Amino acid sequence: MQSGLSFSAADLAQTRFAVSPMWEVVTSFRLLRRADEQPLHRRWAEQVRPRLVRAGLDRGWLAELVPVDGYLADFLNPTPAGPFPTLATELEAIRRTAPERVRVELGMLAAERDDGALARFRILSEAPEEALAKVTAEVEAYWELALAPYWERIRRLLEADVFHRARQVAEHGSAHVLNELHDSVRWDDGTLRLVRRHCALTRDQVGSGLLLVPSAFAWPKVLTRSVAPEPPQLAYPARGIGNLWEPRATTSPDAVAAVLGRSRTMLLTELDTPASTTRLAQRSGLSAAGVSQHLTALRNAGLVTAHRSGRSVLYARTALADALLAPAGH
Repeated sequence: MQSGLSFSAADLAQTRFAVSPMWEVVTSFRLLRRADEQPLHRRWAEQVRPRLVRAGLDRGWLAELVPVDGYLADFLNPTPAGPFPTLATELEAIRRTAPERVRVELGMLAAERDDGALARFRILSEAPEEALAKVTAEVEAYWELALAPYWERIRRLLEADVFHRARQVAEHGSAHVLNELHDSVRWDDGTLRLVRRHCALTRDQVGSGLLLVPSAFAWPKVLTRSVAPEPPQLAYPARGIGNLWEPRATTSPDAVAAVLGRSRTMLLTELDTPASTTRLAQRSGLSAAGVSQHLTALRNAGLVTAHRSGRSVLYARTALADALLAPAGH
C-alpha cells in the first residue's frame, strides 16, 4: 500500500521537528507487549518489564489503548506546541480531548479488536473526562517506572537527531532530509510517499505542514497521526538507536575519585543502568545506609536523579554525571 502527502511551499515552510514524551510512551509500551522482542532494546526491556508486571500496568488502561499492532488512539499523541514539550504539557492536552473525538477514536480502535466492546472503552465513552484523568495517571506511573530513569539517555539521542536533521535542512533543504528519514519514506516531486500498510497520510485528511518526531522505540517502522485540522505527524526511528543501551565508556575513576571520593565514584560508575539502593549495596559491598547517604549527596549535587518504583526507588545518572565520567576528548 502506498499513500502520498502533497506539499506546497507553505507546507514545507511549516515542516518542523519535535521530541514528544508521549510518542515514547506509546511506542515503548507497544514494544514491551510484543512477543518478538527487538534485540536493540533487550537490556532496557529486561529491566522494565518485571516492574510493570508488579505494578499491574501490563493489564491497565494502556494495555487496552495501545495494541501490539494496528491503529493507536490519536488522542494519546497530541500535537506538541513546541520542539521539546514536557510530559506534563502533553498529559494536560490529553485530558482536554473533546469527548466526541474520544468516542470516534475508540470506535476505530474497537473495530480492530476481537474482544468487542471492552469495559474500559465504555467508561471512556460514557465519562471521558473522568476516564482520561485515570489514563493520564497511569501514563505518569508508567513513565516513572519505564522511562524516567532512562530519560536523560533517551532525550540526548532524540535531541541529537533533531539537531542533526535541522542542520541538514539548512545545508541541503527539506526534501533531502525527508528522503533520508526511513526506507519506507520517499520524497517525489513535491509529494512525501509512504510505502507500508501500517501508515497512511493524505493531505485531505490533515492540516498544513508536517511534524517530524524522532523516536527511540518506533524502529523498525514509521508511525503516523492524521487528525484534521492539525498538521500530520510522522514518528520515525532516531539515528543511533543501535548504541542507545550500550554501556558508556568512562574515564579512569581515579581522577573523579580524587574529587568525589572513591565510594561515590564507584556508585556513579555502577549507575550506567538505573538501580535501587539495595542493588547498589550488593554490587559495591557498601552498607545500604552508606549507599543511601552517598546517593543523597550525589542527588543534591545534581549527579543522580531518583524515581519511585513500587516500594523502592531507582537512581539514575544525570547528563552532568555522564559528562564527568566521560573519557577525555569525548
